Amino acid sequence: MDNTKAPWLKFYGDVPAELDYPDVSMYELFRRAAEKYPRLTACEYMGAGITYSCLNRYVKRCAAALVSRGIGRGDRVTVCMPNCPQAVVMFYALNMTGAVANMIHPLSGENEIADYIEFSGSKAVLIPDMFYGKLQNTDKKISAGLIIVTGMADMLPLPMRAAYALTAGRKIKKPVFGGKVISWRKFMAGGEDILPPEDISGGEDVAAILYSGGTTGTTKGIMLTNMNFNACAMGTAALGDCIEAGKKLLAIMPVFHGFGLGVCVHTALISGGTSVLIPRFNSSEFVRLLGRKRPAYIVGVPTLFEALLRNEEAQKLDLSCLMGVFCGGDSLSPELKERVDAFLASHGSKEQIREGYGTTECVTAVCLTPRFSHRRGSIGVPFPDTLFRVVRPGTDETLPYGEEGEICVSGPTVMKGYLNKPEETAKALKTGSDGRVWLYTGDLGTMDSDGFVYFRQRLKRVIVTSGFNVYPSQVESVIDAHPSVSMSTVIGVRDDYRMQRVKAFIVPADGVVPTPELEESIRAHCMKNMAKYAVPREFEFRTYLPKTLVGKIAYRELEKEEEEKFTGKQAQP
Repeated sequence: MDNTKAPWLKFYGDVPAELDYPDVSMYELFRRAAEKYPRLTACEYMGAGITYSCLNRYVKRCAAALVSRGIGRGDRVTVCMPNCPQAVVMFYALNMTGAVANMIHPLSGENEIADYIEFSGSKAVLIPDMFYGKLQNTDKKISAGLIIVTGMADMLPLPMRAAYALTAGRKIKKPVFGGKVISWRKFMAGGEDILPPEDISGGEDVAAILYSGGTTGTTKGIMLTNMNFNACAMGTAALGDCIEAGKKLLAIMPVFHGFGLGVCVHTALISGGTSVLIPRFNSSEFVRLLGRKRPAYIVGVPTLFEALLRNEEAQKLDLSCLMGVFCGGDSLSPELKERVDAFLASHGSKEQIREGYGTTECVTAVCLTPRFSHRRGSIGVPFPDTLFRVVRPGTDETLPYGEEGEICVSGPTVMKGYLNKPEETAKALKTGSDGRVWLYTGDLGTMDSDGFVYFRQRLKRVIVTSGFNVYPSQVESVIDAHPSVSMSTVIGVRDDYRMQRVKAFIVPADGVVPTPELEESIRAHCMKNMAKYAVPREFEFRTYLPKTLVGKIAYRELEKEEEEKFTGKQAQP
């Protein structure tokens, strides 16, 4: 069977199957939008708006400042920022100069930040004042020649800056400037009038380095090109089939993540949209912004939508403003989708939540549920110009429709490779007999005869118990369907007899008290809905589950806890 003949095209509606991608930088697409929509608001932050023309002026001034400091084509600069205007300005300014943005999480550990800076060979760093202490406290040398420190209110109007300084800003220790440490405002004021040509970068030039979430294997720096980002943004806008200029998108997903940078920022800003920058997620603040800003688009991970459903204030919302509700970053269970859809309908929205699928190696999503063609359990159909195939794990043998195997992707968003890791790159990117470069995602899934894709499990996250393979996400989906369960995660723990046994960690629904009777009810539910060998042999109730920096359940932390327990028992006399 050849499943690269795009049977899903009949579900595209008016969406073109092929798009015309210009061989230009990301900045160039943003500049075109700024010329087309100069008076529209590009970004909102802490209640202040920045128009497209104004944001473009900031980007040019920042680019001039970079050039005056000797930073240009091919150089790398670490952007260690939450969602705020400075991060957006620096990202596009680096792109304008041909430099590469090394995007990292500001909540990373001190030594982690130092490692990212050194690993990328960054010549400069942009970091908020509240996290600058991490660079001072690290026991590792940072060789970057320029450290730009910014306050979170630095790009707000003067009265708002003053108010911030008297409130939240009072708690932040002020850095000592001098030498290679400079303030954002002084940096921006120091640029010369000489700018690089606006077409300095082409589509195939590396534009950014993002890092894999670290939930499986070793964290790797992913080199993404202008073409990768532009194709992601254009494909999202096309298959999204709802993006309009002047409409607001709540940018909750962080800029150091492909979902946040590729969709919440770049897709919005090449489409004339308004990216409402939210520096830190808080469910109460999120609900307040939904009511006050009345956005057209929400983009988030499953935990965000779970938080929305659990917030009492959300019951008062009028969501008739919504034109698109998108979920990615983690698997959305059919049960959670049904609950979110019911919530949207009861609050005036005609939209349903639409699940996407992707990896950072493809910026973010490469697959999305068509607007009016949802299939239960499916993560949608491929983006324009993107092909999927399912192969037998460990081979390049294409499997028939419906048979489970490793998902492979080929298209314009596939990364250039892993930074400084040629062997890892060779494992992930392979040229097929068709001459195409295929990304082997490490994810298990299936595809039906209409081209709808179904994600099953990360390939490396498999529990082998008594010789049987158990895929945690499938067990979690069953447990989450129990009416007394809010969320769960499943791991394999060491077992002298079975090698591994299945253990479930469960957060009960609001108002539900963990009892032996509840545990037995969940076990009976599992026995009814899955193979006996997959039923967890142990249940542990928790008030919350640990999360990764991008909001996914950090099952690795739970695995580490259980391993330490096992090792401790083994060490006892």
